[in-house]
Amino acid sequence: MRRQSEYRAIAMLVIGGVIGGFSAIGGLNTAAAQESNAGVQPKVQPYELDRNVLPIAEPKISAMTTLDARNAKAPTRFEVKAPANAPNVLIVLIDDMGFGQSSAFGGPIQMPTLERMGKGGLKYNKFHTTALCSPTRAALLSGRNHHVNNMGSITETATAFAGQTGQRPNSVAPLAEMLRLNGYSTAAFGKSHETAAWEVSASGPTDRWPTRSGFDKFYGFIGGETNQWAPAVYEDMSRIELPKDPNYHFMTDLANQAIKWTSAQKALTPDRPFFTYFAPGATHAPHHVPKEWIAKY
Repeated sequence: MRRQSEYRAIAMLVIGGVIGGFSAIGGLNTAAAQESNAGVQPKVQPYELDRNVLPIAEPKISAMTTLDARNAKAPTRFEVKAPANAPNVLIVLIDDMGFGQSSAFGGPIQMPTLERMGKGGLKYNKFHTTALCSPTRAALLSGRNHHVNNMGSITETATAFAGQTGQRPNSVAPLAEMLRLNGYSTAAFGKSHETAAWEVSASGPTDRWPTRSGFDKFYGFIGGETNQWAPAVYEDMSRIELPKDPNYHFMTDLANQAIKWTSAQKALTPDRPFFTYFAPGATHAPHHVPKEWIAKY
């Protein structure tokens, strides 16, 4: 199992290169289950995964002709694995924080961990946003223009006009789904503001909820903002009750949930890369900040 310090986080601009390499990388051995009645072992033939079309198609297995069950040999189990050396991907999206606020970019807000990450990797100084939540996130999570995602504005102000319906069309494949179908474990923590307001109910439709948009795991809230002391939390697709803890804060809860999920993934499937989208809502209104942080700034 890889140690925590060995987890590699790849920034947003590198993800396109990862996906682009999928079609040319990797292969899978599968047995062509063709046997004679004498019980000859099936020959194992290489099978190149076609990653250009998702979901990746299973190989066609020839019908078995062995009459004696004692001589029958099962073919190799089909499994889609990520390409060799595929990186772990972590996107941390901080809500409503300006480019120059963090100390990592010369700002007054001390963020030593972010500074260490910047010194050990890359700092990107050009990223285009729509200056609105839902459109920017929809574009980031799909690699497509926000109007192509039908996200001309936030989901709560959607209309019936094309490009502004608040409903991601089926023709747009979410990034998390692309990675999941290529052998990644995927999870989203925090804010999800990409579901039309009239689809956020027990009756759905749930096509555009996080766990139907490529994420194996979701722990967070749906919509633009939530109370950080008493948030409206969903785990996957179920509303959950939070602990009756006077010291509870949603930001801490999110971090613990992300660490817990990541630890489980690397313990159970250490060779499978993960994609984590960590998007807290703490720096967005209503600005529920612990007293020690208010005192500090």
